[in-house]
Amino acid sequence: MIMRSQNTNSADLPVARRLRQGYGRRHQSSVTNAGSRRQAGFSLIELLVVLTIIALLGAVVGPQLIKNLGRAKSDTAKIQIDDFGAALDMYYLDLGRYPTTDEGLNALISAPATLSAGWNGPYLKKGTVPTDPWGNDYRYQSPGNNGVYDLFTYGADNQAGGDDEYRDVVSWE
Repeated sequence: MIMRSQNTNSADLPVARRLRQGYGRRHQSSVTNAGSRRQAGFSLIELLVVLTIIALLGAVVGPQLIKNLGRAKSDTAKIQIDDFGAALDMYYLDLGRYPTTDEGLNALISAPATLSAGWNGPYLKKGTVPTDPWGNDYRYQSPGNNGVYDLFTYGADNQAGGDDEYRDVVSWE
């Protein structure tokens, strides 16, 4: 049997024993550090692939969002018209009539000068007559052509007729 001395060169020891004894740790850790440095960031190709995917998603989803935004404004206008309708009905219950075209929707905020008594408002919560979602005034006519009163907005283009976000939003439909 061959005896080895304690001062054996590390190259002569088996790999497992060298690792147990701590030989080569410095060399091993530098390899690990170099490998982790390579993995710490993203390559230019990876970044370009991600940016391309994001651009494709934006191209597909963007038009759908814009279309839904126009529909959301029309839906908001319809809800506001329904709220006006409830306020006008409360006005009718108190006074026995709807405001005239000349009195307009402002009659829901402050009592018209033509009234002697019975006004129990304001009938709108915020104390002002809101504009439609496109920033235009709602149109009110009483007596109306399509019912007791007509309340409507012309949509995004503020002109009669149209489709999608340009369509008229009316109280009688």
